[in-house]
Amino acid sequence: MPSATVNLVSKCIIFPSEKSSLTDLKLSVSDLPMLSVHYIQKGCLFTRPPFPIPQLISLLKHSLSQTLTHFPPLAGRFVTDSDGYVYITCNDDGVDFVHATATHISIRDVIGSIDVPDHVKEFFPLDRTVSYRGHFIPLLAVQVTELADGVFIGCAVNHSVTDGTSFWNFFNTFAEVSRGVKRIVRQPDFTRDSVLISNSVLKLPADGPKVTFAGDAPLRERIFSFSRESIQRLKAKTNNQKLNFDGEINIVELMSKQSNDPLKIKTETEKINPTAEISSFQSLCALLWRAVTRARKFPASKMTTFRMAVNCRHRLQPKLNPLYFGNAIQSIPTYVSAGDVLSHDLHWCAEQLNKNVKAHDDVMVRKFVEDWEKDPRCFPLGNFDGAMLTMGSSPRFPMYENDFGWGRPVAVRSGRANKFDGKISAFPGREGGGNVDLEVILSPETMDALESDPEFMQFVIGY
Repeated sequence: MPSATVNLVSKCIIFPSEKSSLTDLKLSVSDLPMLSVHYIQKGCLFTRPPFPIPQLISLLKHSLSQTLTHFPPLAGRFVTDSDGYVYITCNDDGVDFVHATATHISIRDVIGSIDVPDHVKEFFPLDRTVSYRGHFIPLLAVQVTELADGVFIGCAVNHSVTDGTSFWNFFNTFAEVSRGVKRIVRQPDFTRDSVLISNSVLKLPADGPKVTFAGDAPLRERIFSFSRESIQRLKAKTNNQKLNFDGEINIVELMSKQSNDPLKIKTETEKINPTAEISSFQSLCALLWRAVTRARKFPASKMTTFRMAVNCRHRLQPKLNPLYFGNAIQSIPTYVSAGDVLSHDLHWCAEQLNKNVKAHDDVMVRKFVEDWEKDPRCFPLGNFDGAMLTMGSSPRFPMYENDFGWGRPVAVRSGRANKFDGKISAFPGREGGGNVDLEVILSPETMDALESDPEFMQFVIGY
């Protein structure tokens, strides 16, 4: 709930504008492990709209009600049947809508400091709420916070209901409806007939699961921005390519339409030797992995872990609909000793990540499902040995396409949910075109060391 930083103006429940006819949706092997993690909290910062705030609140309530008719599960609740299976019942019980003010805070106060300021965490509802609570409370809450010269629209969505792909499809649709789009093209797919739907039961304690990481450890949170040009430089370095005198990579650049990935640049090298190409994003992950490992000052024998969340929709055979609604992600760990991370070059580190991501095909997705079915459990989110990095979100997500009617967001920010030392989230940069922002959460001493790491910081905008 809003705190001393933020004043509550009103709170109400918004119902879908039409009754749902959707049947109960069974939680999948990708949904169930998320019952122990917090609701996803992501939101967008906007300039002030060119009409009064009461008009904005009325517009958003109306468009949210209409949007929920396209996403009936979000207005539902969890039910667990007598066999222990958990379902979303699309019963139109509604979602929370909060209107708050923080008119002493300006846009500059949100985006102008090196670290993300703590008051940003107050722009989100359902703070640190565990997803299992969706049995008793709404699966979605929206908070609109009025600032001195802007507005923040923050969403909290149950993580057992959506992954990032589904979350941003909802957020984009909410924005489209708000700005008057009549025909919603990106209709979510609610089918539940894939290998992800299982007969295995996840046994939970009577009072529900707890989060698996400490929520009170001292942390710093900073957003590091990388331009398209610096990422090109980094990718060239990782792939041992040469730059020409203009500072451009001397390769044929083609945006890869198949992957819909603004970061993936097809090159001449890839045509000759498809296994040699390391992607821009994997290059960035390797750069961060090396720098954080250096900053943590481990002995050479210490085993480090880099976890990447991957979208399984296109990896399964037959493929899931790209707009499949729910979780369709798996977490791929790569294990390398600190000594190996630091004694090898950037290309070698990126190659370890690349190999694991490439190997995660239909067979591997099904193996992950089978392994979970043998031992159903909640997802162990956290940094249990001090040597883990967990990469979430994606620079492919259309975060800056959320135009509610008076322009694109100024910035994207997240709440307090699921944050611990070593949690990284990748966002597209506001300028688009391959720019990337990394939201980095680290212990204060590790962050201090990272900020003075020349290999890492040379690629950061403003360094």
